[in-house]
Amino acid sequence: MEILGKLYEMTSFSEIGQDPQSLLMILLAFLLLYLGIAKRYEPLLLVPIAFGVLIANFPGGGMNVVEATTENNIEHLTILEIAKEHGIMNMLYYSLIKTGLLPPLIFMGVGAMTDFGPMLRNLKLAFFGAAAQIGIFTVLISAVLLGFDIKQAGALGIIGGADGPTAIYTAIILAPELLGPIAIAAYSYMALVPVIIPFIVKFSVSKKELKINMKEQDKLYPNQLEIKNLRVVKIVFPILLGTFIAFLVPSSVPLIGMLLFGNLVKEIGSDTNRLFTAASETIMNTATIFLGLTIGATMTSGTFLNKTTLLIVLGGFIAFSISILGGIVAVKIFNLFSKKKINPLIGATGLSAVPMASRVANDIALKHDKTNHILQYAMSSNISGVIGSAVAAGVLISFLG
Repeated sequence: MEILGKLYEMTSFSEIGQDPQSLLMILLAFLLLYLGIAKRYEPLLLVPIAFGVLIANFPGGGMNVVEATTENNIEHLTILEIAKEHGIMNMLYYSLIKTGLLPPLIFMGVGAMTDFGPMLRNLKLAFFGAAAQIGIFTVLISAVLLGFDIKQAGALGIIGGADGPTAIYTAIILAPELLGPIAIAAYSYMALVPVIIPFIVKFSVSKKELKINMKEQDKLYPNQLEIKNLRVVKIVFPILLGTFIAFLVPSSVPLIGMLLFGNLVKEIGSDTNRLFTAASETIMNTATIFLGLTIGATMTSGTFLNKTTLLIVLGGFIAFSISILGGIVAVKIFNLFSKKKINPLIGATGLSAVPMASRVANDIALKHDKTNHILQYAMSSNISGVIGSAVAAGVLISFLG
């Protein structure tokens, strides 16, 4: 009986009885794994996050992230002391996440995989990516009215930019206690772009507007300026843009700077091919794994199952929807004063969900006109949305941090 008693104590059944809510978190982890694996919703990040949630909620496993308090003083311990006293997951969290290291590394990888060509060929369309950031600031104000403090509201609003690393980086600085729910909300809505964009478009764009053919508009009203040497422009662009933004919003440099550096080593070509490969593959993949696992490990029953989390999920959806609608409305206003019409679907892609948002917009356009390929035009607004959300995050950090 003594042996059986020790075997029972060795398992997690007794501790689960003391904290039955951990079972709900385990079920949530299974749901997220299902969405990532079976439904293929952002599997590269949703699967690590889900598995992080799973292993963090097994009682006695010691893989959950411990929040810093005046009692445990964990933030003032060395990495070795954190690993010894609180486990390997806390060591990874406090050395990679709390320092803000991983989101900029992921941005470097995103930059290395991004082609700014479509945006440079259609710079006018890039402004709709800026208009789509309205959701960030609208939800910020609404969150304050609902009772969130101003820093938490800023971290919540940035979900409207539809950029996971940006949302995580902002939450780390402004509201680290909300990091888990904000990360889940940001990546969940990014994964639901194929559902949310058609839903918003259905109620805000007419069939006549959806049939606006961008190539026909280009033939009727051709661009006056043409880029003669696109390669040189694509090399100079990240350097000049990085310099310009660094002067205006220096707090956005950790994200924007790494994004543009990754893009620069891509555009230079063979001379920096090894750097490009490392940024887009080795570093990007490693950072994604550790980011997902450690963010998931913050989501225990005590930190996730509460009213605040539900408000974050709801606020994130509102921010996301307003951002899409803001881009559409900006296009509609532009069309009132311009002979050359623009398909409102391009405004709907002013999010950071690259290239998913552009593909969704292109599919909607093709359903109404089989010759209306708007992918390259949508990418212009979509790519500028990545830059816009990072700059918006920098502005919030400057004012609220």
